[in-house]
Amino acid sequence: MRLVTVAHGSRNPAGNAVAVSITAAAGARLGLPAVAAYVELATPLYTTVASSPAPSVVVPLLLSTGHHLRHDVGGRALGPDPLLAHAQVSRLLAVGAQAGQPVVMVAAGSNDPLAVRDLVVATALLSEAWGGPVRLATLSGLGRRPADVLRPGDVVSPYLLAPGHFDDRCRDAAADHPVADVIGSHPAAVDLVVERAVALLAGRLRTA
Repeated sequence: MRLVTVAHGSRNPAGNAVAVSITAAAGARLGLPAVAAYVELATPLYTTVASSPAPSVVVPLLLSTGHHLRHDVGGRALGPDPLLAHAQVSRLLAVGAQAGQPVVMVAAGSNDPLAVRDLVVATALLSEAWGGPVRLATLSGLGRRPADVLRPGDVVSPYLLAPGHFDDRCRDAAADHPVADVIGSHPAAVDLVVERAVALLAGRLRTA
């Protein structure tokens, strides 16, 4: 048995390195060999990894339901989850945000209504964990754009796993506001991957 994670993939090596870091840490915790795979833009591709006969427990690193999850990977999106909200709170505090300060959560966005549902839940989870108001903006797809949502005094929490195209766009759109780091390989993200893998191994979720 091995752990396989599936991230979107990026032309930014630092973005792909986040998946590798999370996967290695989770694999070590589980005592399993581990490989990070990608839907596109990086190698190894998930289609290649999935073609191996080796039994695998597959944990998507995609934050929301959408085309790639439903058509390319299957399974359950990594978010929304309170552990991701915990990681976002940690990133907000690290950038100097004050507890309860108004937050705009900026996500990549999607045209999939199921992804929008996931983002609404993720916004509520962050608001609960942060103890203050959180509003949602998206960089593409359905929803309001950061320019339409941001107000003076807001701090930005990217709902993004790794640096790359959308993180760059988020920072450009919020140039006049403090912007927290992406979720990245925060220990809470590793905890969540381990939790999902344990559930899969116990037969409570799909194992490939």
